[in-house]
Amino acid sequence: MALHNRHGAFRVPELTVPGCGHGILDGLSFTVKDVFAVAGHRSSAGNPDWLRSHEPPAAHAPAVLKLLQAGAALHGAAHTDELMYSLGGENYHYGTPVNPHGEDRIPGGSSSGSAVAVASGTVDFALGTDTGGSVRVPSAYCGVYGFRPTHGAVEMEGVIPLAPGFDTVGWMAGSPELLRKVGEVLLGTADEGGDTHTGMPASMYTDNKSGKPGMSRMYIPAECWSLAGQDCSAFLERGLDKLQEGAAMQASEAEIIPEGLKTWMDVFRELQGAEIWATHGAWIERERPVFGPDIAARFTWAAGLAGADHSSARSLRREIAERLRTLLGNDGCLVIPTVPGTAPLRGGDPAQLELNRSGAMMLSCIAGLAGLPQITLPVAGPGGLPLGLSVIGGYGQDLNLLAWVQEVWQ
Repeated sequence: MALHNRHGAFRVPELTVPGCGHGILDGLSFTVKDVFAVAGHRSSAGNPDWLRSHEPPAAHAPAVLKLLQAGAALHGAAHTDELMYSLGGENYHYGTPVNPHGEDRIPGGSSSGSAVAVASGTVDFALGTDTGGSVRVPSAYCGVYGFRPTHGAVEMEGVIPLAPGFDTVGWMAGSPELLRKVGEVLLGTADEGGDTHTGMPASMYTDNKSGKPGMSRMYIPAECWSLAGQDCSAFLERGLDKLQEGAAMQASEAEIIPEGLKTWMDVFRELQGAEIWATHGAWIERERPVFGPDIAARFTWAAGLAGADHSSARSLRREIAERLRTLLGNDGCLVIPTVPGTAPLRGGDPAQLELNRSGAMMLSCIAGLAGLPQITLPVAGPGGLPLGLSVIGGYGQDLNLLAWVQEVWQ
């Protein structure tokens, strides 16, 4: 039976796959961003030309299969921005899912449909992907809990890539408890070879599976908090107070970004853009797909990075990763705004939307560059619109972070 699609969350609402096992997700429903392999279903990656030029897979993506084996049932394939290369959620071809917390506001992307499906209560949880913020940003704009894991912690097989050195499987839920349960099903250990994109060894993947959550150090990067809009700062600070009260811990300011967030974002964008063109350039040149104007401009920019020397950017990324992973260890966390403010208006001024996108990327690039896990917590903002407060944990501390946040936030 097809799901209701009143909020436009689904490209294929009739897609249904029953659970094939029993476990902690028995009786729950989930949807997947339209980039995950579901046997017999052709994913669009948000673009009709991708849909036309690719055959349906014969098997489910491992992440999807794990959830089915844990008792959950899959309902619907959710909308995404074109080839996942946006944070807005407005799709030129398939339309824009409706943000349940503000119908005149964008839902955020690129996991737009996944966030809307959870926020509207249509499903219990959802899978998305997060490269540059594509789970964290829509989670914040739609007022749901979202999680980006340690890079490499969840298998990406059967998921359409964007930039493999940053791509992660992420998920969203309506409660921190369910967010943790999904994590328990999906999370394993990182590849034994370590994170080849940052040069960090696998021995640093030290996830705490003891069942006893704990963070003993909390840091507040002042430059991140300075990005919060004036009308949003007080609301975010209330969320920070709640977190500190629940943890019985006072945060301390941290100077971790001597180069400046703009420099960090530029490094992220350069390396991401080069990987994007290396991943999709041949298909674009062969198929000549039709993109929306903003997506087309980004791919044109990415094409210009081909063949350039990115050694300086890669070197700074390794330095940033080592700095943050050393600072946080297995019991430290950073607390930052997920995005600078509430969701922008739909169909807004392109220049303003790009400004909002840059602010979001400056905040989201931190976990992306260092390959760290990040959880987004919904906070009530001005006019009742949602905001997001984020906690970034140490490398490999995914389950520890999920369990600790569930304990202190509730």
